[in-house]
Amino acid sequence: MTRALLLSGTGAYGDPWHDYAATSSRIAALVADLDIDVTIDDDVERGLAQLSISKTADLLIVNAGNPESNGLTADTPAAARQGLADHIAAGKPVLAVHAAASTLPDVDQWERLVGGRWVPGTSTHPALDWASITVLTDAHPIVAGFPDFQLEDERYSYLRTGSDNVVLAHHEWDGKVHPLYWARQSGCARVVYDGLGHGVESYQSSGRCELLQRSVRWLTVR
Repeated sequence: MTRALLLSGTGAYGDPWHDYAATSSRIAALVADLDIDVTIDDDVERGLAQLSISKTADLLIVNAGNPESNGLTADTPAAARQGLADHIAAGKPVLAVHAAASTLPDVDQWERLVGGRWVPGTSTHPALDWASITVLTDAHPIVAGFPDFQLEDERYSYLRTGSDNVVLAHHEWDGKVHPLYWARQSGCARVVYDGLGHGVESYQSSGRCELLQRSVRWLTVR
């Protein structure tokens, strides 16, 4: 059976704006519905380090925040950095969800891997509200034939993004189009960034849930 490790933000990797325990539970349920064995670890650094030791995670999912948002200095331990590096070197996939665009700010490999970064003072989002998400149905197998959908969520905007991302969905705000969901290849590893999922209300959208499951299927296909 395919095994997924879901790193959920608490402590330094938690924040006042996200209920990571609740959203990680929803993510885990959607992934488990695909006959994938999911383990949730709420110690981000321990979970990353374990990737070098156990080598049992076929898929890494990160749903966590940024220590700097708590007034802390990011100082990712060497063991955690090595675990991430070993996972990627093995060609194993990664799903980064919502605030994961801001996590591990001192790990340059994370931004290169994910293909994007929340930039303090530049990145922002409109207020949490109902919004329309435009799906680029010809862009990638994940979204082939997939319709636009609506949901109640935050929509990250003005992220710093890589030029080699394959954008799957975007939203419009402030007179601009903002990539919100993309897929990419990092070496042999498949990666998806899912900018949705601020709160549990996001997971009440069937379109949002199906898009996440389609992403996981693509990430774990062999």
